[in-house]
Amino acid sequence: MIKLHTLKLSASAIFLSALLGACASSGDSPTGTPEEVQELQSQLLGDMLLPQGARLNGTDSIIIGRGNEWVGRAVVNAVQGATDVYAFFQSEYPKNGWTTVTAVKAKTSILVFTKADRTATIEVMDGSLGGPKSIIIITSSPKNANVIAPTRK
Repeated sequence: MIKLHTLKLSASAIFLSALLGACASSGDSPTGTPEEVQELQSQLLGDMLLPQGARLNGTDSIIIGRGNEWVGRAVVNAVQGATDVYAFFQSEYPKNGWTTVTAVKAKTSILVFTKADRTATIEVMDGSLGGPKSIIIITSSPKNANVIAPTRK
């Protein structure tokens, strides 16, 4: 018969293992040297710059196309805090020809930029304990997409 003490220790060990597994970094990020990662991310995201050391999370991203014509959602793990990441986008995107439409600094900050026929919405939020310092979600779409609202029947 299993002693109650042994059962409690086993349950605690399983719980801690599950907790540590949940905190582990997930997502298929590009691998290689920092230069190789930067090159791959540039090929995918075109002129949408990322903060130094940021890595694309391939598991949670949906990128259709590549370069300056991609559409979808790119989820990026950053090594800087949310305040620094927000400041990066606010200063660097206008230098690269993006026009700021709106910028809201909050717990989840939102920046919206346009350039030519594209719109980029950037969400910046704090990361999790043991994970990236902040998480960036970039949504890219055509500026004047003809979206038709569903009708009620």
